[in-house]
Amino acid sequence: MDAPYDLTSPTNPRIKEVVGLRKRRTRDEQQTLVVEGYREVRRALDNGYALQTLFAAPEWFLGENESALIADAQAAGARIFTVAKAAFDRMSYRDRPDGILGLGPYVAQPLSSWADLPESPLLLVAEGIEKPGNLGTMLRSADAAGADAVLVCDAVTDVHNPNVVRASVGTLFTVPVFTSTSAEAVDWLAAQGIRSFAATPSAESLYTDVDLSVAAACWIGTEQYGLQEATMAACDERVRIPMAGQADSLNASASGTLLLFEAIRQRGLASS
Repeated sequence: MDAPYDLTSPTNPRIKEVVGLRKRRTRDEQQTLVVEGYREVRRALDNGYALQTLFAAPEWFLGENESALIADAQAAGARIFTVAKAAFDRMSYRDRPDGILGLGPYVAQPLSSWADLPESPLLLVAEGIEKPGNLGTMLRSADAAGADAVLVCDAVTDVHNPNVVRASVGTLFTVPVFTSTSAEAVDWLAAQGIRSFAATPSAESLYTDVDLSVAAACWIGTEQYGLQEATMAACDERVRIPMAGQADSLNASASGTLLLFEAIRQRGLASS
């Protein structure tokens, strides 16, 4: 097993390369995902993610499990760098880093590449979501509900934004993620026999009154504007979530969570 490489200076070229990944253009050009945090890297490794590089700053460690994580990453083929506190602080996206940051390949795939769909799949479709935190939370909910995939359509926020990874608490690596335009997704879902349910406050049907036990795709749009009119027109059914207060909409991730867990309730999976 090779010994870790030591990086002490914040101006080290390799540190600068990681800092440069703050820009989406650079990430896209290199197809490189930044995975920061013990829990996120742990979940990535546990799900077979091909981590390529791991930076570890012992002065920032919060617990006693980091050594095992580093050993696992190295055993999986990652190149290990030990980083001084100041140098790691420059790379980190967090106010209080925990001393673990990894790099690896992008994970989202084109929707057209998905084959071998399960029987009666349950999908969450996120259209035009703007905030990384919302998208990350939707991934977390999809994981908790046992959804078969998340489709990101007409993306505004970058699926591979480090803050999506953080908000998902690493569930970006546990749920398949596919990207496409909304128009492509509607057509693809129909071709697969998957019914599309559009969440909108203007719908007549409550989300608890429709059959979500079938092969289903739950569409969620932006908080401000909701789903595009063309998308809603193309979906099979529109559903609404009842609200008793004065707010005219729910948080996008909260809406997605409600629909997913209603689907698993109807499928008889809630007890598991």
